[in-house]
Amino acid sequence: MKFLTNEKLTIVGAAGMIGSNMVQTAIMMGLTPNICAYDPYAPALEGVAEEMYHCGFEGVNLTYTSDIRKALDGAGYVVSSGGAARKAGMTREDLLKGNAEIAAQFGKDLRNYCPDVKHVVVVFNPADITGLITLLYSGLKPSQVSTLAALDSTRLQIALAQHFGIAQDRVTGSRTYGGHGEQMAVFASTAKVDGKPLTELIGTAALTDEQWAALRQHVIQGGKRIIELRGRSSFQSPAYLSIEMIRAAMGGTPFRWPAGVYVPDGDQGPVMMAMETTIDRDGVRYKVPHGTAGETESLHASYLHLVKLRDEVIGMGILPPVSEWGNLNPHLR
Repeated sequence: MKFLTNEKLTIVGAAGMIGSNMVQTAIMMGLTPNICAYDPYAPALEGVAEEMYHCGFEGVNLTYTSDIRKALDGAGYVVSSGGAARKAGMTREDLLKGNAEIAAQFGKDLRNYCPDVKHVVVVFNPADITGLITLLYSGLKPSQVSTLAALDSTRLQIALAQHFGIAQDRVTGSRTYGGHGEQMAVFASTAKVDGKPLTELIGTAALTDEQWAALRQHVIQGGKRIIELRGRSSFQSPAYLSIEMIRAAMGGTPFRWPAGVYVPDGDQGPVMMAMETTIDRDGVRYKVPHGTAGETESLHASYLHLVKLRDEVIGMGILPPVSEWGNLNPHLR
């Protein structure tokens, strides 16, 4: 098997459904032969490793450990799904305190055990906040940490494709920005259906205003629907998309979707949120999306929701006040 790089990739939370799928996806994509699977729950982690060995992959040096120091030592790239999973009846925000504490420790572990890591992708919810916390405590540059936010855009794409009865990839430019939660900003102005702007279809017999409103709500509730259908939160789609992100950071195929990125200059201070991004060997960079007045307003509302969550975490004592962030991470001054 030909690999993209020989650098070490560490999967944190590898005993879980997302993490174990990430391990397999990374191997099947041929990212690197050197993959380390980490999870504090040793029996399940060993089971994941055994499953991977039973696949008979060629040329792969898969190791596993429940020692975070060993897992991160020498890692060039890290992807973490190492938080609690969302359960039925829960929102992403319900996971806030516990996963915020996990993110703070994860950031400290990155600082202590792999300060030379090139890129980190944070997956566990609420990813906008856990990614921000990870960034602060890791001491890494903002370009080195990104979060999974693509699921909402892929859900919009498939919802439009199913409505119009066309192949999914014939819907282009489907985009949601802001928070990866129910306050996301769903953009219509960027999307095309079979090459035709979505805005020209909304309000017509092809897609009435009522149908568009219902479709948007279906997208916003996409994660909740998976839980209702499968009895647990998404795992295959976040695993695949997060490994696509780290592949791009390794210099591989460009990532096709928005990602969560540190945004320093909002009118109420910095947050991490989904923007139009580029991920490559130089890290993650973003552009502010330009939409209609209504879309811009919804994006700002999503930003304000993330500010609220950020301030809740500050109130918990997990993060210091924004004015002190530069003391924790000099790259954020």
